[in-house]
Amino acid sequence: MEKFGRSQPVTRVEDRRFLTGHGRYVDDIAPEGALHAFVFRSPMAHARIASLGVEDARQADGVAAVLTCADLEAAGMNVLMGAVRVDNRDGTKGAKTERPLLARDRVRFVGEPVALVVAETRQQAKDAAELIELDLEELPVKLDLSAGGEPLHDSAPDNRGFDWGLGDEAATERAFAEAAHTVALEIYDNRVITNSLEPRGCYAKWDGARLHVAINGQGVWGQKAALVKALGLPEDAVHVTNPDVGGGFGMKGAPYPEYAVVAQAARALGRPVRWMSERTEAMLSDHGARDLTSYAELAFDEDHRILAYRVHNRSNLGAYNSNFGQIMQSTLFSKVFTGVYDIPVAWLRSEGFYTNTTQVDAYRGAGRPEAIYVLERMMDRAARELGTDPWELRRKNFIPPEKFPYTTVAGETYDVGDFGRLLARVEREADRAGFAARRAESEAQGRLRGMGLCYYIESILGDPSESARVEFNADGTASIFVGTQSNGQGHETVYAQFLSDQTGIPAEKIRVVQGDSDLIKTGGGTGGSRSVTVQNTATLATVEKMVAAFRPFLAEKMGVSEEEITFDDETFRAPGSNLTPTFLEAAEMARADGREDLLSHEARTTLPGRSYPNGAHVAEVEVDPDTGAVRVLRYTVVDDFGNLINPLLAEGQVHGGVAQGIGQALIEHTVFDEDGQLLTATFMDYAMPRADQLPMYGFASEPVPSTANVMGMKGCGEAGTVGALAAVANAVQDAMWERGVRQADMPFTPHRVWQMLHAAQ
Repeated sequence: MEKFGRSQPVTRVEDRRFLTGHGRYVDDIAPEGALHAFVFRSPMAHARIASLGVEDARQADGVAAVLTCADLEAAGMNVLMGAVRVDNRDGTKGAKTERPLLARDRVRFVGEPVALVVAETRQQAKDAAELIELDLEELPVKLDLSAGGEPLHDSAPDNRGFDWGLGDEAATERAFAEAAHTVALEIYDNRVITNSLEPRGCYAKWDGARLHVAINGQGVWGQKAALVKALGLPEDAVHVTNPDVGGGFGMKGAPYPEYAVVAQAARALGRPVRWMSERTEAMLSDHGARDLTSYAELAFDEDHRILAYRVHNRSNLGAYNSNFGQIMQSTLFSKVFTGVYDIPVAWLRSEGFYTNTTQVDAYRGAGRPEAIYVLERMMDRAARELGTDPWELRRKNFIPPEKFPYTTVAGETYDVGDFGRLLARVEREADRAGFAARRAESEAQGRLRGMGLCYYIESILGDPSESARVEFNADGTASIFVGTQSNGQGHETVYAQFLSDQTGIPAEKIRVVQGDSDLIKTGGGTGGSRSVTVQNTATLATVEKMVAAFRPFLAEKMGVSEEEITFDDETFRAPGSNLTPTFLEAAEMARADGREDLLSHEARTTLPGRSYPNGAHVAEVEVDPDTGAVRVLRYTVVDDFGNLINPLLAEGQVHGGVAQGIGQALIEHTVFDEDGQLLTATFMDYAMPRADQLPMYGFASEPVPSTANVMGMKGCGEAGTVGALAAVANAVQDAMWERGVRQADMPFTPHRVWQMLHAAQ
């Protein structure tokens, strides 16, 4: 069992399936003979629909149906999508937008779905869509993040979706008035497109009584609730599954219009219907991310200790409220608003504005990368303006270990932390002492070299409750049913590994079952770095129930009292008995005796608190002043993820997260023209990070076990991105500071960097 023990770097068992082309993705498993759906989308960013003619399309070869919003309403569907809304500073709710599944009356962004064409082949559906006559009366387009402009919604006449606040505004104002030093900076967090390897897709089947919808999403239960609401079906008439999923990163967590409309098409036609997004279609219609400007201020005393912190966010909501759009740069931003620093008072104001662009929602980190990016850019800027070392400024202001548990001004209680220890470790690992010599080498070659530090902290999000069920199968194997959903993180490996460690059941005899609303009653899906922490906590509770349930049964078999039965070293034992059955052997004994009650065990647990992964990222970059090209030469990470279940998988999550952070910092950027047309709608126009643009990472673990769960672990899924943005940006700013560049905003593309350098000169 040792090779499957805790903290062992077990390689991913699912990779063999994926790498040999045997993955079961939604487009691979669509029913044979399913009709193909194609979405006809708005070509304009803002316009009234004067007329929508679909009769010619309905008569086209192979077409089975063309659905519009009017058709959905005629079928009795609830066509309006829901979304979370925040509480405004004045006590009112954030604006409520009427977002229909298919456009009615008006279109508000390029790519908004207008009609669904269903045909025998995908090409026939696309050809028929060309026959749709959409007459639009153009309206003014709004793209800026401010109040005013042509109203997109009656509920938000000034296009402000919400105006939210947190903290003590008056106390913060007083602290700034009394401060010895203040530092201010406006910081732009550029918009990105998620671009998961597998685009969104689904298929739907209706058998006359029940609906089955397979979606490549991040959990089945939220999608099921949305389908039940839209279609007006009883809960037990809707079955949702998630097969293998090729990346989600938060973007695939939300309900989207296509799923409900495809389901209605299948129900109306009595035939299976499949839909798979194309890449440009995905870039137009998938939720965007980031896209905010923050005006941030720090106040210090004479000894450079932070007295107060103040941030005003202006964020892009897109054309409508998305699932979590209003909480991204408000409540989720606030979770780590003050980072790892002992900040006595703070004030955060966040405003969200509607624009004629695709909706903005969760993307790897969901508000926490944005918050840490602002704060860590500010710490570097403050060090420069105060004339002090950026590393020492952080050390001076860290929350000291003796202050834990520590409650932040946002009301979050950090359970543990030893930030100084991690910073000292990363300083050694990154060879900060040798940086001056490396900088001199770069200068000798005519290039600029910079080092950037980011100390991040993030908060695990999502449902703190989860269940696990273990069943013993007749073939001598066991199945564990989980409420989370793998999007490529390695859940099949880590859940089997952990159950094996706790029970002695060989990992190769454990099957992980996920993503099926019929087989699993409820679950929180994947998101917010929650999966392994909440799921393995539930597994522990299930194993405890299993052991307790088998004790009286085995006591009778062994001829001893129940209290004498122990479970240790993979077997049940009792003094004086030669029987030492394993769990699988005990299950076979129970099956032989007809004890079906011993073959299935389930427990549900709720975490008593959140855990707070944290760590330090150090990036070292080189800038060519003649071309503006930026290269990341060295990248070092020291993380505190608490106790690691599988270090190999944890490091892999960091690698992927850092790649996404570097991508946003250096090359990724979503661009709309003045008419709201997306100019970066293909990989010819939207740059993605490649292996040759990334260095080999240095990774080390410096754990401080969490007290918020029995395993002492902390989530790791989003940490890489949370730390990477500011580390790279601070490094680029450091490289260009001596050349006079004072405002360095992402993305640091060659052209933008060249412009910054020449503007400074």
